[in-house]
Amino acid sequence: MRNKFLLSDGLLRFGLLLAFWSLGIWGDLVSAGLPRLWAAEEAKPIRVGIIGLDAHAVPWTEIITSPDAPPELKCLKVVAAVPAYSPDIPFSAQNIQKNTERMRQMGVEIVETIEAMLPQVDAVMLLSIDGRPHLEQAKPVFRARKPLFIDKPVAASLSDVVRIYDLAAKSGTPCFSNSSLRYSPGIAQMRSDPRVGKVVGCDAYGPNHPLEPTHPDLFYYGIHGTELLFTIMGPGCKTVSRVKTPTADFVVGVWADGRVGTLRGILQGQTGFGATVFGDKSIAPAGKFEGYTPLLVEIARFFQTGKPPISVEETLEIYAFMEAADESRRRGGCPVSVQEVLDQARKAAQAQPAKL
Repeated sequence: MRNKFLLSDGLLRFGLLLAFWSLGIWGDLVSAGLPRLWAAEEAKPIRVGIIGLDAHAVPWTEIITSPDAPPELKCLKVVAAVPAYSPDIPFSAQNIQKNTERMRQMGVEIVETIEAMLPQVDAVMLLSIDGRPHLEQAKPVFRARKPLFIDKPVAASLSDVVRIYDLAAKSGTPCFSNSSLRYSPGIAQMRSDPRVGKVVGCDAYGPNHPLEPTHPDLFYYGIHGTELLFTIMGPGCKTVSRVKTPTADFVVGVWADGRVGTLRGILQGQTGFGATVFGDKSIAPAGKFEGYTPLLVEIARFFQTGKPPISVEETLEIYAFMEAADESRRRGGCPVSVQEVLDQARKAAQAQPAKL
């Protein structure tokens, strides 16, 4: 989106350059510093607004504003934020005051409403850890047609995930959501790692706690391990089965081509993220989580181009996988169709459609 504007602007400037050259006044303009002014205009940063200061807002802003930030992040400037915390989630309530103060220390203006923030920004990151209000928080952003990144979880129900992406499409607003694990180099490369060859299976693992009673079991924190699994396996999961004990959630997905991918959601004992990848050439461990910077680079690129790095269809499949895992548990561990739960969510979204 931003590049389209720059392209049309660039054509206009090229035409003006030809006119100045033909009139013989280009030398005078160079002396006056006009080219430098144009270059400064082109380097104008993308003004970013944040909704939700209870979790990732502080560390992400610290990375963006750091003198050591990679060049890809130099185009971003966090200028305003709405605290938007959830008093009934202890982590959110306990951290909001200190996080809000830290954002002020970094020069970010704190505003009371999303509507008040939007005129000041070019793009938005919705970072509140509670997925329940995300639909309502996204609506004014969609009305303003500002590119939107939504931190995990997209919402607290699969039907609301569908509603959010329906509104994004209806308003013509670029929107995407990812776990930061997807872009850690040692994870992202496994689908095409020549040492492994074609991926024929994957056993992923990650913590599935703390659980948040207001969200489906995997949505709140299990999303990270689920996204790790899909990053390596790719989309195409058809059925999901789940076993839960006090020590772990164990979810088995069967893909359309017969491949099997598993997710161990750790509930007790040592935690960490990782995976064993089974290929037609070798079996290899995936890399570990390598911080937030790779995801922020993808967000910066998205804000510049308006092109999400992951399709809506794959995101919906990831959340349908997690919902199918919950439904499998309710059915005593029986396999549940991913398409079945997605169809149910779409039907619910159509029966009660969200409106801008």
